[in-house]
Order: sequence, then C-alpha cells, then structure tokens
Amino acid sequence: MVKRLILAVLIVIIALPVFAGGQTEETTGESTAALENTPNDTRLYEPGKLTVATGEPVYPPWMMDDNPAGGEGFENGIVYALAEELGFDRDDVVWIRQTFDQGIAPGEKPYDFNIQQFSVTEARREFVDFSIVYYKPEKAVVALPDSSLSSARSFADLRKVQWGATIGTTDLDYIEMLIGAENVKVFNDQVGTFQALLGKQIDATVISLPTALFATAVQIPDATIAAILPHDPNDLGHGLIFEKGNPIVEWINEGLEAIIADGVIEELTAKYLVGDETIPTISK
Repeated sequence: MVKRLILAVLIVIIALPVFAGGQTEETTGESTAALENTPNDTRLYEPGKLTVATGEPVYPPWMMDDNPAGGEGFENGIVYALAEELGFDRDDVVWIRQTFDQGIAPGEKPYDFNIQQFSVTEARREFVDFSIVYYKPEKAVVALPDSSLSSARSFADLRKVQWGATIGTTDLDYIEMLIGAENVKVFNDQVGTFQALLGKQIDATVISLPTALFATAVQIPDATIAAILPHDPNDLGHGLIFEKGNPIVEWINEGLEAIIADGVIEELTAKYLVGDETIPTISK
C-alpha cells in the first residue's frame, strides 16, 4: 500500500511540471504572436522602442544641426514619419551613432535599423539586409572653380583629372567603374576627401547631388558642382540597413510603403533635396 502511494505521488510530481510547462509555452507563444507588428513587438532590439542608428556626425540636408532627434532633415524626417506609421510615439525613437563602415559590416547590430544614405547593392546584401529603396539620388562632380572640369562635357573629359573618394562608398565605385578613372586616391571619410580637394591633392570627387548641394554651400563653399551624372546602375538607391536575418524587415517595409504612398518622401524631397537646373549634365 505504501509503495503504491509513493508511486502515485511520484507520478503526480513528475507530471505537474510537464503540464504546467506546456501551458506556459503555449500562452507565451500566443502572447508573442499577438505583439508582432506593434511597438511592443518582442523582435525589436528593445521592445517598446524603435532603436535607430545613424552617423557621427550627420550632415544636412540628410539631418540638420547634427541632431537626429530634432527631426529636421530628409532622413530623420523619414524616421519619425515611419515611427508614427508603425504606432510609436515620437519619444519612443531612440538614436545611436555608428560609423558608415560599422553599418555595412557583417555581424550583430545594436539597433533595429540604420539610416545613413546607404546604397543598396548586391555585394552588400551578402552581409546585411536592406529595406525597400526610399530614395535614388543622382551623382554630382564636385571640383574647384578653376578646375578643367568646369568645361567637361563627357566621361572622356572626366578621366583626364586626379580623382579622390571616400573608402567603402559607391561614389568610389562610380569613379572607378563608370567614369573609368585610374589611380583614384582614397580617404577614410568625407571630411578627408573634402580637405584633399581644397588642398589640391585631388581635382574632383563624386558624391550624391543632395550632399553636394549642401557641401558646396556650407562645408566647402570654395568648391562648386561641375556636373550632374546619371544614376549608378549598380546602386539601386538608398535603403535602411538591418542585421542579416532580422525578422522585422517586412514590417518596416510595410511602413515605408505606406509613407511613400502618402507622399511623405515626395514632400521631404521637395523640402530638402531640390537641385539646381542650371548645373550641366554629363550622360556619357
């Protein structure tokens, strides 16, 4: 009798955690699924917050006054419109700073996504995931006014000068692969490239047109935009960067598609990224 009682107690003791555990896992799974695509989505880097990375520093017209949280600028304007579309309050957007190279490097990311004029390319897709493209800029040739490029009208003319560009950018790829320039000097960051231009170590560089408009007005007013170049066929446009395999990409894309359809990107482009129609265009 005693043995039967002990056996019955043991069976109950063993069974209870199994049943309890099964109910807990099922309940947890249902709760987690119910939170997907909401600000409390457990797949977020910090549930309840939208954690966004950008550069250090950031420059107009992409973001004004080196202040992402200020909301003034093309890219942080996109982020706050996207956050609202996804259901986040403005105060729930958390900004962190990273270099450009850290953004495109493989590995874990301490954020939900990174916005820093990242060009979507097939090569980069091997290491990171991208959102849909939200903007596709033209390229611009930036040079000093006394450069021979002021009269350039073809890619053959462009190849006659000394070029420089920032390492790891599609601008460098454009100069080497599309313009066909040789012996391009490479610099660690955009500031270094601009300093080389002003110091006449190089004759010209290529950057996106919106960046060139601001740079020649504020950062390097001694320089000028010598020409506008065609879109880079290898550069699909600007997209948000995610850690490879991040499960929230589809949700973020739905939000981006919504604000694009609502005309938000078009309005921000008109406000911050308007070009100058008097700048000559070189197409071949």
